[in-house]
Amino acid sequence: MILDRHARPLGTLRLSVTDRCNLRCRYCMPEDEYVWLPGESILSRDELVRLASVFVGLGAREVRVTGGEPLLRPDLESIVSGISGVEGLADLALTTNGVLFADRAEALERAGLRRVTISLDTLRPDRARALSRTTRLEDVLRSLREAARVGFSGTKINAVIVRGINDDELGDLIEIGREHRAEVRFIEYMDVGGATRWSPRDVVSQREMLAAIAQRFGAPELVEQASPAPAARFRLPDGTVFGIVASTTAPFCGSCDRSRVTADGIWLACLYAERGTDLREPLRAGASDAAIADIVRQRWAARADRGAEERLRVPAREPLVPISRLRADPHREMHTRGG
Repeated sequence: MILDRHARPLGTLRLSVTDRCNLRCRYCMPEDEYVWLPGESILSRDELVRLASVFVGLGAREVRVTGGEPLLRPDLESIVSGISGVEGLADLALTTNGVLFADRAEALERAGLRRVTISLDTLRPDRARALSRTTRLEDVLRSLREAARVGFSGTKINAVIVRGINDDELGDLIEIGREHRAEVRFIEYMDVGGATRWSPRDVVSQREMLAAIAQRFGAPELVEQASPAPAARFRLPDGTVFGIVASTTAPFCGSCDRSRVTADGIWLACLYAERGTDLREPLRAGASDAAIADIVRQRWAARADRGAEERLRVPAREPLVPISRLRADPHREMHTRGG
């Protein structure tokens, strides 16, 4: 097991397969135009599988396939099949906005996908148009139904909560989670990457969410858990469990075991990191798996990142990166980093 300077293990790899997305969510991609990674820089199926194997060999127990929107990769099933065959892998998951998942759910399950997380921020079509510029809310709900029908277990719903936009839907989202056997995870609005219009007044804190949920369902109790998951989990009086990712107001840096590889092979040890480590160059220069593993091992051992905690101490907190810097370096974008 590799430990960083705060004794955090290398536990979870978020592996992005594309920086492209078919939605334009206001908390992630609110602008009209974006600078995309060059097509020739995007890792191939075999390169992605090889990196997954290196990380698992170093102790990563879970690989989560992300984007952008990973369903935009036409070879996603082949990627999943390759990663699922990596020796020592304990869990293979996918994060998707759900627009395209329903029609490929069976094929992905056959390929070896074990779990899926579907983003669903609102149940109202008018709000979906305003929040994500999409008219395909019903496709997302169909994806939830398909995940249950195909037999995926451990399905989760991610909902980013923004004040005055969808903070009155917490209870309704819990209900839809119950209906589809999915655990809802509410996420505080974060100021990373593409959140160019972020403001602290738009953040609905974990404390506020719990108070609103208690009014409708009764007081939730904290569920003790040993794993370093980003969400604090709570149980309602009827037994329903939900989670809250409080990265903005109550960061979990002390237990964070996750890192990210962008679709073009830049490895980021923290979501807030200024820069990452280029793994594509040694991959394509003929480096052995052992040599790449050594790069990862040395970088992780030197890791001292506590980005969300550092942001919490900023007195006059504004969006992390201005638009001009994002356009100069698309690796700072949330949709490039894999969220």
